[in-house]
Amino acid sequence: MVIGGDAAGMSAASQARRLKGPDELEIVAFERGHFTSFSACGIPYWVGGDVEERDDLIARTPEEHRERAIDLRMRTEVVRIDVPGRRVLARDLEADEEYWTSYDKLVIATGARPVRPPLPGIDAPGVHGVQTLDDGQALLDTLGRTEGRRAVVIGAGYIGVEMAEALINRGYEVTVVNRGREPMSTLDADMGRLVHEAMSGMGIEMVNDAEVTKILTGDGGRVRAVATEDAEYPADVVVLGIGVRPETGLAREAGLPLGEHGGLLTDLAMRVRGHADIWAGGDCVEVLDLVSGRERHIALGTHANKHGQVIGSNAGGGYATFPGVVGTAVSKVCDLEIARTGLREKDARAAGLQYVTVTIESTNRAGYYPGAALMTVKMLAERRTGKLLGVQIVGREGSAKRVDIAAVALTAGMTVDQMTALDLGYAPPFSPVWDPVLVAARKAVAAVRRQG
Repeated sequence: MVIGGDAAGMSAASQARRLKGPDELEIVAFERGHFTSFSACGIPYWVGGDVEERDDLIARTPEEHRERAIDLRMRTEVVRIDVPGRRVLARDLEADEEYWTSYDKLVIATGARPVRPPLPGIDAPGVHGVQTLDDGQALLDTLGRTEGRRAVVIGAGYIGVEMAEALINRGYEVTVVNRGREPMSTLDADMGRLVHEAMSGMGIEMVNDAEVTKILTGDGGRVRAVATEDAEYPADVVVLGIGVRPETGLAREAGLPLGEHGGLLTDLAMRVRGHADIWAGGDCVEVLDLVSGRERHIALGTHANKHGQVIGSNAGGGYATFPGVVGTAVSKVCDLEIARTGLREKDARAAGLQYVTVTIESTNRAGYYPGAALMTVKMLAERRTGKLLGVQIVGREGSAKRVDIAAVALTAGMTVDQMTALDLGYAPPFSPVWDPVLVAARKAVAAVRRQG
């Protein structure tokens, strides 16, 4: 039995079905929404017009899942898990009826929910969270019938900056209100400053160190402005980009173990700790950070799909494990690319690590090749050993995916000295002779040596 019909849940169901046929394994899945197996990460690009059709974001429809002998029940929400009784209580949202269904093996893939602070006016028409295709469609409907062209995005994390770009592409005047010192709190502040400067240069008004106190409404109760302690920012539409939290209310009520960040705790096989026949994956779980050794909550479709493959293999009678993550993520706002992997400075301090940092500027291509543009790379290395701890990159075309070099090096436990010998591809259209990541590694080696 699977609770949740998106990345982790349906990947688990599909993988289990590959291993065992309908005569050997019955699979029942519940999804409370209208869609399955869709790319939530693609919603900002659909809203912004880069992706033309909503259905382009759907990897597999309910009908396609059912053709694979998966009993998928749409618009059905699980409202209770009875662990001792090995059953769940489901509510058919269309018929408004509830019924119990028993399970032998349970997969919890309930995802995450957008943070929606209890502010006055937060539920006013024109205020939108963006997590599901239904959310994206509701936002597009609002944009289509709104005469004004002023938008406020609350929050400047991945969703915030991506939605700022989407609204700029739609011709809106965009203000981003951010409680942090700089946008992109997943970066150190000095790298976030580069994002701030670039977004301001694109015509996006950045308001940092500002706490939203309420949403102001006007005629008909619709949103008209976002208020902070110091100012009001006119708005015809408001988008919440504050982040997400694990959707684990069901698990909490069932007495299942949760971590520091509210996500379910699992073992390497993605089994819920202490429960042999319950698995969990996707945005509702916490994962092991391989660099710091701590549990983290990271809501990314890449992890969710891998979790699903592992769960499906184990529930289907095979064997697989998910060892953890190094915290790699990329994003963009207009032509600015943003990437990070591993630890930030505050993460390293929290883990009790002594470290050195270096920051270099280079170009994405050979400096003489047309289209060469600046990119900035920041690298952290452990002070005593020179072991790579983290990398952050901000730059133009071709910058973000370079973080994958660092992600592989982190996973392999490489030192910055070892990185300098990596045999990376080179040609003037793609890189300088010394790739910017290797330039940073060479500088980090020198910093480690200076520290003894």
